[in-house]
Amino acid sequence: MAQQQIQPIFILPEGTTRTTGRTAQRNNIAAAKMVAETVRTTLGPKGMDKMIVDSLGDITITNDGVTILQEMNIEHPSAKMMVEIAKTQEDEVGDGTTTAVVIAGELLKRAEELLDMEIHPTVIARGYRMAAEHAQQQLVKISEKVSIKDDDVLKNIAMTAMTGKGAEASKEKLAEITVKAVKSIVEQSDGQFTIDASAIKLEKKVGSGVEDTELVSGIVLDKERVHPGMPKQVRNAKIALVDSAIEIKNTEIDAKIQITEPSQLQAFMDQEEKMIRQKVDRIIASGANVLFCQKGIDDLAQHFLAKKGIYAVRRVTKTDMENLARATGGKVVTKLDDLSATDLGKAGMVEEKKVGDEQMTYIRECDNPKAVTIIVRGGTEHVVAEVKRALTDAIGDVAVALKEQKVVAGAGATEIELAKELSKFAESLSGREQFAVKAFAQAMEVIPRTLAENAGLDPIDVLVDLRAAHDKGNKWAGIDVFTGKTFDAWKAGVIEPLKIKTQAVKSASEVAVMILRIDDVIAGSRSSGHQGPPPGMGGMPGMDM
Repeated sequence: MAQQQIQPIFILPEGTTRTTGRTAQRNNIAAAKMVAETVRTTLGPKGMDKMIVDSLGDITITNDGVTILQEMNIEHPSAKMMVEIAKTQEDEVGDGTTTAVVIAGELLKRAEELLDMEIHPTVIARGYRMAAEHAQQQLVKISEKVSIKDDDVLKNIAMTAMTGKGAEASKEKLAEITVKAVKSIVEQSDGQFTIDASAIKLEKKVGSGVEDTELVSGIVLDKERVHPGMPKQVRNAKIALVDSAIEIKNTEIDAKIQITEPSQLQAFMDQEEKMIRQKVDRIIASGANVLFCQKGIDDLAQHFLAKKGIYAVRRVTKTDMENLARATGGKVVTKLDDLSATDLGKAGMVEEKKVGDEQMTYIRECDNPKAVTIIVRGGTEHVVAEVKRALTDAIGDVAVALKEQKVVAGAGATEIELAKELSKFAESLSGREQFAVKAFAQAMEVIPRTLAENAGLDPIDVLVDLRAAHDKGNKWAGIDVFTGKTFDAWKAGVIEPLKIKTQAVKSASEVAVMILRIDDVIAGSRSSGHQGPPPGMGGMPGMDM
């Protein structure tokens, strides 16, 4: 009897590829490690910048981790998870994105060594979770308290955030601006600070130099007055904030007006003018001498407002309207008929000023403004963009330091102290989880090692010196990348918010565990024209980005 042929059974559609077991794990780990390696060289005061040119030829020059990863347009699914870490870090803290990604990459690299020792991924995952939990407790334990009165500490936090970025040359002045801006918008209740960083508006303007960046106690709008007949400057401004059009509304449905004789046309036009005049009279009656309108202002209304000496700006964005309300103490009015003197905001000065080659409206000298503007200056578009990113990081750091009221030293000091404590914790464990906790401790050392490598120092010598200093009880011993020696990072003013470290450890460990637990990758074809997996999903670890 002929041997019976066994028909293969296909459960997946044609064009689908499947990678399982160690191959899938290796591929995912390799992709994540490549992302970490990409941003690793940007870490620290001696980190280098990346130039990213998109498909349209637009150039971005930066060493900000999240900006690099977002601009790179990464395709691989595991690599995308690493981008998510950076985004979370940016949303939660505003800084430390490179740190989080580099730690995640190192955790996966150490996990790969454990997988080669035949330790099961779930055991590694359990050990990593235990280590992450212990790390959070130790971070809180070693942190120092900070208050809103500690100006020097807050300035050091801002300067640490800007070190190694395009704004470094003017970091002292920018740090002072950052601290002033954050302190002016902070709100306190029951000893807790609430800070809405969106109340600090960063307005970019090319021209002059970075050192000419200035803080305005109020709002700066990238708008000019609507009519040349209006005053250029208004002192003791009473500001009306209106969220409705000062023009004749179009009907909701298509309407037809039949006019049979010229007098009817004149009457119709007179009626329109009367309606616009009524709207303007409402503004005048409220006592306002400045008007910011979220919608349009009719040409006739502009004429009437100019005759009364009222400074008006139209089509102001919703965010700017909200910030104007915070800065001037006014209320945004939707129905013009309801506008009264109690809704008006106040400012010492409203003026139109030329910055670069554009006219801008300054609303300054506000009493206790809860929204301020930083005008970012720089020689080129790329410089201004990088200074703005540096300021965003600094504002995020100072704000989160005040919210949490806890800070730690940088320069790799915190990570070495954490590695030391985790190694002790690993020795107290029995079972295979001990290997995972030790691997987690070793992974923490990637930050001082990277700082040393980026500064052209020998990482082994640096780590030996740091470990020796920490064993002697100097918890803030860090690496001075300029001299290659250890120093007291706290005394040197290298200070970061605790939240940067806690968030980085938390998100890095979560993503590492998630990637480790994947043992099967099933990739469907994108379309009928594209067979096989998405880019970078093949068997070889050298994947496309």
